[in-house]
Amino acid sequence: MKIQLFVTCLIDSLFPEVGEAVVETLVKAGLDIGFPQAQTCCGQPAFNAGYRSEARRMARYTIDVFNATEGPVIIPSGSCADMVKYQYLELFKDDPIYLPRAQQLSERTYEFSQFLVDVLGYVDFGTKYQGKLAYHPSCHLLRGMGVDIQPKALLAATGADVFPLEEECCGFGGVFAVDQAELSTELLRRKLKAVEESGSATVVAGDVSCLMHIEGGLRQKGSKIRCAHLAQIIAGKTPGLK
Repeated sequence: MKIQLFVTCLIDSLFPEVGEAVVETLVKAGLDIGFPQAQTCCGQPAFNAGYRSEARRMARYTIDVFNATEGPVIIPSGSCADMVKYQYLELFKDDPIYLPRAQQLSERTYEFSQFLVDVLGYVDFGTKYQGKLAYHPSCHLLRGMGVDIQPKALLAATGADVFPLEEECCGFGGVFAVDQAELSTELLRRKLKAVEESGSATVVAGDVSCLMHIEGGLRQKGSKIRCAHLAQIIAGKTPGLK
C-alpha cells in the first residue's frame, strides 16, 4: 500500500529520531512510504492562538500539497492529525472551494497508531520490551481523534507492563503553556506526580509535544525517568528523546 507521511514540525525539527522510528515501523508493516518534500506546518499553532486567517493560509497550502498525492496520509501526532482531519473542516466551513478539498484530505487522514491497528490490523511487530511503561493519553489524540485502545494495544503486544496514566492534560497545549503559564505549571506538576507514582522508567505517548513538556519537567527535577514516542517502543529503539 502506498501511504504519505506527514511528519509534523516538532519531529522534523527537534526529534528526527522519532521520525526514523515511524518510518522503520511503517516499512516493517510492508508500506510504500511517500514523503511530500513541500510539506510544512499544518497551521495548528496559529489556529489555537486565534489567528484564523493565518491558519487558513497554511491549511490551504497543506491541502494542496497532500491532495496532489495518493494514498492514506499518516500523521504520528494526535494534535496534528486532529487539526488536519477535523479542524480544517471548521476553518473552511464557509468556503465552497476549499471545504470539499479539506473533506477529501480528511477522509484519508489517520493518526499513526490508528492506522496500524484499525486499518492494517497490525498489533504485534515482534518487538519485546521488559519493564513498566507509563502511557500518557494526549488530549487531542484521546478527545479529538477518539484514539484510546490502539496505542495501548501496540504497547501491550511488546510484553511491557503498561500503566495508563489518568486522562488529564499534561499542561502543554502549545501556546497555552505560554499564555497560561501558572495553570500549565500546575497541570504539569500533577502529571509528574502521577508519572513518579507509577513506578515506570519510561513515559510513552503519541505526541512529542506532550513528551517534550513532560521530559522537561522530569529533567528539571533531576529525575531519571525518560519519555519516548510510541513508534520508538514499537521499533525497539532505546527510550528517550534526544
